[in-house]
Amino acid sequence: MMSGGYLLSLLIWLPIVGGFAVLFFGDRVLVAKWLSLIVSGLSLVLSVPLWTSFKTGTAAMQFVERSPWISTIHSEYYIGVDGISMPLILLTTFTTVLIVIASWTNVEKRVAQYFAAFLILEGLMIGVFAALDGVLFYVFWEAMLIPMFIIIGVWGGPRRVYATIKFFLYTFIGSLLMLVALIYMYLKSGSYELAVFQHMPLTLTEQTFIFLAFFAAFAVKVPMWPVHTWLPDAHVEAPTGGSVVLAAIMLKMGGYGFLRFSLPIAPDASRELDWLIIGLSLIAVVYIGFVALAQRDMKKLIAYSSIAHMGFVTLGMFIGFQIVAATGRTSGISMGLDGAIVQMLSHGLVSGAMFLCVGVMYDRVHSREISAYGGVINTMPKFAAFMVLFALANSGLPGTSGFIGEFMVILASFKANVWYAFLAATILVLGAAYTLWLVKRVIFGEVANDKVAALKDLNGREFLVLGVLAAAVLLVGLWPAPLLDVMRASTQQLAQQLLVSKIAP
Repeated sequence: MMSGGYLLSLLIWLPIVGGFAVLFFGDRVLVAKWLSLIVSGLSLVLSVPLWTSFKTGTAAMQFVERSPWISTIHSEYYIGVDGISMPLILLTTFTTVLIVIASWTNVEKRVAQYFAAFLILEGLMIGVFAALDGVLFYVFWEAMLIPMFIIIGVWGGPRRVYATIKFFLYTFIGSLLMLVALIYMYLKSGSYELAVFQHMPLTLTEQTFIFLAFFAAFAVKVPMWPVHTWLPDAHVEAPTGGSVVLAAIMLKMGGYGFLRFSLPIAPDASRELDWLIIGLSLIAVVYIGFVALAQRDMKKLIAYSSIAHMGFVTLGMFIGFQIVAATGRTSGISMGLDGAIVQMLSHGLVSGAMFLCVGVMYDRVHSREISAYGGVINTMPKFAAFMVLFALANSGLPGTSGFIGEFMVILASFKANVWYAFLAATILVLGAAYTLWLVKRVIFGEVANDKVAALKDLNGREFLVLGVLAAAVLLVGLWPAPLLDVMRASTQQLAQQLLVSKIAP
């Protein structure tokens, strides 16, 4: 473990404190906006040393901070990052500042509260990715539901109350089972430290119940089929910024939970139940892809697309067990894990960009229905160029970030079973089908109506946000090596953990 001063604490608490500070300027909208931009921008700047000072080639936790917290239950304020969590923290700070810029003129009521909610949410999400103590992780995990609940419930669409309650109940109930598992392991080990949990011997029965408890929390958050139904409703009713943070970051917490908890704590149960995760992942890829084809609402289509693409993430995480069983080789395990993490990061960029594109059109036409558009390229050529790029990335076009993770997971699946690879590869066909079908009906063709004819192209602020996202999508797609170098040691260590049985002899 390598200490890094108080950098992680600054990243966690600066946006939280800044968010509460913004609340004091409820009647001074411009001050609240600029303060939000300064705080989110400073958080992004502070996260840069995580990358520049990060030591590759080691799986040790870095930037570690450890202080007494709740001594009665031996819980500590214990945080740190490795090659799995550090890129997700960067994605969080990067996305939040873009949301602040994108929402600059889009919010009309309770503006200060809106920006404050996003800043507080940013700090809590970073806390989730940095926590190395079970209780601390659980506190951040549950606390982040509150600002998201408020964002959808206050600034959402006509059915926002229904969507908010559904979102909260699904995620909260699953998390309660995770708490039960954490308490059980504490009573057995006397510590809430994640490293202790990961090295604690457990019987297969114990591992199975712990795995299922974590599965209840993380599968809902991903979300996996069939506990995915809250996501389309939440996306449709959420404001644009809410949809972006939900798709780009919050869904990744389910995948991160599998990597940090389920796999290393219960490797034997993960091996025994890999068929369940693989099966549900393939259903998400194929079935949800067909569901996306039938959507008439742009946000709903992208929401279902997110479910299908996140199915690739969970497939990559668990396909390694099948590779070992089929070939006796272990090299494919880390490939699947690398592909899953790259896919998480890519999906964060691409899905966030797609929701921002929908938000740009909604601000002008006030409709998300595909039928309300047509021929947008004639009046918004700059916007059309960006949306086509993001649509192609969503389809897995080589040269974009969407291709890298999908290719690695398909390749790992092929090593395990050709039929797994065949079903997984259908996302390349179905993804292209529903995404390009959306682009054809919205972007191309003749101008469909007077509202489209009156559209104005991107302003400078919108061009900046979409341009930065486009650059990130192309950078990861064309030069993924630095990202893979950062995560490789951590994924290889996790792959080794999965090969060692924790069942006490």
